Amino acid sequence: MDGVDRMQTTLGVLARLVEGEVIGDPDLPLQGAAILRDAVAGDISFLDHPKLIEQCSGSPVSAVVIPVDWPPIDLPSVKVADVRMAFASIVQHFRPPVATTRLGISPFARIDPTAILEDDVEVHPFAVIGPEVRIARGATIHANAVVMERCQIGAESVIYPGAVLYRDTQIGQRVVIHATAAIGAYGFGYDTIEGRHQRGDQLGYVILEDEVEIGAATTVDRGTYGPTVIGEGTKIDNQVMVAHNCRLGKHNLICSQVGIAGSSTTGDYVVMAGQVGVPDHVTIGHRS
Repeated sequence: MDGVDRMQTTLGVLARLVEGEVIGDPDLPLQGAAILRDAVAGDISFLDHPKLIEQCSGSPVSAVVIPVDWPPIDLPSVKVADVRMAFASIVQHFRPPVATTRLGISPFARIDPTAILEDDVEVHPFAVIGPEVRIARGATIHANAVVMERCQIGAESVIYPGAVLYRDTQIGQRVVIHATAAIGAYGFGYDTIEGRHQRGDQLGYVILEDEVEIGAATTVDRGTYGPTVIGEGTKIDNQVMVAHNCRLGKHNLICSQVGIAGSSTTGDYVVMAGQVGVPDHVTIGHRS
């Protein structure tokens, strides 16, 4: 990238990093890692499908990571058992995460005196923690997040900037909620009385079980009287809508812009591709 200092290393160093086999000059200098489409001279990329080999001829890429069972190709390379895992390690070598120190509770956060925060909880500036909230050890609440009354947040969970947890939301351990997600908003239920729409009861709450991940700008509505539940290990992409009273099973994968109407249920290991729409009161079985 222009204007950014690029790290200098060699093909041999990267091969040792990923425990791979060097094909070509181990002293070949390398300065970055990029997917093939974006690679420039001095970059290493990866090939995980034979159809990508011919694309190398028109690319300035200097070296590639390839599967261990491939024959040698006409380009310096590193053979590995798991191409994507190895390339991820190489990317992190060139762009290591910034070392951070946990800062504790910011004096600019607003925390109700009845809230209970366990050891090593971090609350960033301008976050709001409401009455009777309980936050377990090691959780992180980022700037401008709002945690409303009686919410419970499990150990090592992370709430990113601008996310909102409405009252009584229950979050398990190691849950990740990305920026601007809204958990526990009122469901869309109205009764028409004397020509006017009157909001129905919205007295429930949301449960996110352990290791759930909620994408940016996703919404999960509270149940009418009981919980809307997202099962353990389920991963939900950005801009997804889960309506009131839904029960999603364990380890589901829900892609962007899916909409799931009220009182629908899924089994475990269900996958929904982008923009799938599920009507209300539907049951979807395991591994669908």
